Amino acid sequence: MHDHEFEGQVMLPPQSLKAKKGRGAVSNMQGRYELQAREAFDDGWAPEPDDAEAELLPPRTIVTAETAKTILTRNQSPDIPFNVSLNPYRGCEHGCIYCFARPSHSYLGLSPGLDFETRLFAKVNAPELLRAELSKPGYAVESLALGVNTDAYQPCEREYQLTRRVLQVLAECNHPVGLITKSSLIERDIDILAPMAARNLAAASITITTLDSKIARTLEPRAAAPARRLRTIETLAKAGIPVGVSIAPIIPFVTEPDIEKIMCAARDAGAVMATYVVLRLPWEVSPLFKEWLEAHFPDRAERVMNRVRDMRGGKDYEAEFGSRMRGEGVWADLIQQRIEKGITRFGFHGRHSKFRSLDCSQFKRPDYIPPSGARARAAAQAGQLDLF
Repeated sequence: MHDHEFEGQVMLPPQSLKAKKGRGAVSNMQGRYELQAREAFDDGWAPEPDDAEAELLPPRTIVTAETAKTILTRNQSPDIPFNVSLNPYRGCEHGCIYCFARPSHSYLGLSPGLDFETRLFAKVNAPELLRAELSKPGYAVESLALGVNTDAYQPCEREYQLTRRVLQVLAECNHPVGLITKSSLIERDIDILAPMAARNLAAASITITTLDSKIARTLEPRAAAPARRLRTIETLAKAGIPVGVSIAPIIPFVTEPDIEKIMCAARDAGAVMATYVVLRLPWEVSPLFKEWLEAHFPDRAERVMNRVRDMRGGKDYEAEFGSRMRGEGVWADLIQQRIEKGITRFGFHGRHSKFRSLDCSQFKRPDYIPPSGARARAAAQAGQLDLF
């Protein structure tokens, strides 16, 4: 690489990226909507001691309370098993480097990199919005997916308890719900989920990407360890909650060797379903994942990406419905065969079977309907008058 001149200074070749302890992203790359691009260069000046020390500290997590306007997200994607989802949080502290939701932070003017896992937003009015939605005369009930974009049980849920409050509303209304998480915090809500499951109103899925705790610490740095997730499957199953294992994403030469081991361990823990997704690299996830590979697996980075491209028609990613979740080509077909044979071998019911069979006939309107429109504004004004 040749040196470049920049305003009389010599731009040195970029230094190798270093992983940050407890974080998945290696950098805080700019989102695709930024108007100006910035590029770091070494101008020869050494940083002040305090600045150098601060640079070594892990970035701090900041959670901002957000008042959302809507809370249910609807989709018409033919390759996912749900049409309606709810996400109490934006951004996710688990820091999974492969997370397909990372590009959504670009819409906020934030980085899909470190910002995504350190600059979080809690939709503090989520339970109230859900209650209002369920009370509408035209509301058509169907199974709700909770926490599919970002994890509904990420660490800040311990403080905000938005997921628990949402579940309380759903339980009150006999509304079917499916959850997916990497966190053992879901065990806290067994008192709500177990009675719902007994009425065929709840099912859960635990994501296990690898059984190797060393890989998991860099791949999903703030999620529960693989062994802890297996104990969570066991705990949920013993409570009578149908639980499956989501092997997602399958990363060639990194997590792919563990497919059958994960299925076997999950079956032994009590899982009754198994699903999978091949690694997806939309938008900014692709360069972020490549940085992660160079930082943690430089010896196999090129090999991994070559296999990914083999399954994506020569690209880093192909977003076509149907193929985006499983890929295409010889290697994708081999992975699919391994999953299907594993489902038969380990006695799983199949993919998404419990979620799709949840009962929608028991639904009833909320007991309490929050004020809306003019009534809500009048109540807010009344509250202000009381203060003054």
